[in-house]
Amino acid sequence: MLALFKAMADPCRLRLIAVLLGGEFTVQELTRIFAMGQSRISHHLKTLTEAGLLAVKRQGTWSYYRVGEANQLFAAMLPLLKGELEQLPERTADLAAVAAVLEERRRRSQEFFDRNARQWDDLANTVLPVPEYRQRLLAMVPRGGSLLEIGVGSGALLMELAAVGAKVIGVDHSPAMLEESRRRVAESGLAIVELRLGEMSHLPLPDASVGTVVAAMVLHHAPDPVAVLTEIGRVLTSGGMLLLADLARHEREWAREQLADQWLGFDEVEVTGWLTSAGFVDVNCERMIGWAGQESVLLISAAKI
Repeated sequence: MLALFKAMADPCRLRLIAVLLGGEFTVQELTRIFAMGQSRISHHLKTLTEAGLLAVKRQGTWSYYRVGEANQLFAAMLPLLKGELEQLPERTADLAAVAAVLEERRRRSQEFFDRNARQWDDLANTVLPVPEYRQRLLAMVPRGGSLLEIGVGSGALLMELAAVGAKVIGVDHSPAMLEESRRRVAESGLAIVELRLGEMSHLPLPDASVGTVVAAMVLHHAPDPVAVLTEIGRVLTSGGMLLLADLARHEREWAREQLADQWLGFDEVEVTGWLTSAGFVDVNCERMIGWAGQESVLLISAAKI
């Protein structure tokens, strides 16, 4: 108990806890958020981690810090502590700095996809191959009803989804990618497909407006995956289904630069926890093992309460 209160007895460490309650950040990002030197931030992070208040997720050469649950007393205090942390004098400035870091993550991703829209399918399949998961994913999609695909890219999967949905909406944050999708839609003559420009964390749809959401190989590009899952829950109808296909955890560090990956895949337990926190039930996770240089894929289904 003494270690817990010693760790919290510092204004900067309280600010760190408040920021990390809202997401996962690297040391470099935290130095930007707090405008402090790396050694000072690292010292505070070490103190909080050793006291069990923070956890570290290592992905390649990057380490992401987040609020942990190793200290049971701290976990029990959190519901009351969250409200107090919002009253910190620097909270408004810290939130603005967090928003700037997340915007930088988003901007890098959009610029990459705008540059590589025309060759994206070949680039992704060549640089980071995965087992053929689409047919399994399509078999999980409910027939009929309204369907949303997030991150349509060049529109390859969208065309197959249009064969099973009564109305299909495709959203992407890259204008160049949407143009590729529009070309495919126009050539197919599919009248049930509608394309919209938008961010996956701020979907251009009303609350409870679609029955199924499909997100294939997009979550590992998200600046804030938890925010994306929460936003998906907002647009899904009660009892609606979310279908995710994404990379299982891997250590190919170069994917950050060559494919604009923000995250090196995910663990089943990690994603299941996020979905549960976002209000989803009946979460099911299936792993498709990659062979001969392929990366494994997670196929995940969940229902909106």
